[in-house]
Amino acid sequence: MSKIVFRVLDFFEAFAEEKRPLSLTELSRILGIPPSSCHGVLRAMEERGFLYELRARAGFYPTARLLELGRIIVEHDAALARIAPALTKLRDHLDESVFLAKANGLSIVYLAVLHAEKRLRLALKPGDHVRSLYASSAGKAVLSTLDPDALAEFFSHTRLVPLTPRTVTRKAELQRELKVSAQRGWFLNNEETVEDSLTVSGIFTLHGSIYVVTIAGSLKPMERKLERVTHGLLQTLDDLRTLAP
Repeated sequence: MSKIVFRVLDFFEAFAEEKRPLSLTELSRILGIPPSSCHGVLRAMEERGFLYELRARAGFYPTARLLELGRIIVEHDAALARIAPALTKLRDHLDESVFLAKANGLSIVYLAVLHAEKRLRLALKPGDHVRSLYASSAGKAVLSTLDPDALAEFFSHTRLVPLTPRTVTRKAELQRELKVSAQRGWFLNNEETVEDSLTVSGIFTLHGSIYVVTIAGSLKPMERKLERVTHGLLQTLDDLRTLAP
């Protein structure tokens, strides 16, 4: 069988055994393989959503994409354990789905997916990446954190392809929306990625890393209680910001 398949499984077993974030150097020592061999596997697993980097030089940790190993791993994810109660409270209060994602540059991976009893058509799983930076509320939230030069660079290399009839495809309009949304503290996706769905996102930082909380639901119910949704989101973000030492 392929050596690379065994090596990927060895990575998951190493995380399950150590129950903590691991750096490239530590993985090389634990698995007894050269750092150069570790690096390629590490980056491939991160790109596919199986790993996320906590912050620069703080090590990597798996998502819950593999159910059995993921169950063991998530129990020892200190950051997620601290955040999850606030997300559960928000979901139960609004009776809408709540997602947690983490940004690594412009790559945004979902870490937790808490569905309400009435499931939305958004079939997200931990380890999935945000579908669109310019059309999703989570993507817009992360774009708003870029400095003017970095944002200009993004727009110069990105074509705003319509995903639905309501996707914003004019860069000047999207830039204005990002500015207004950043000022009020929340970002909206009104049927811009999936029809008949509305999502609202906001960001908070923990240990220097950017996290995104998203509330998602069907269009009409979310429109009717949008003020309540945004108020709940802002309150939850305030609570999560107090987690930082």
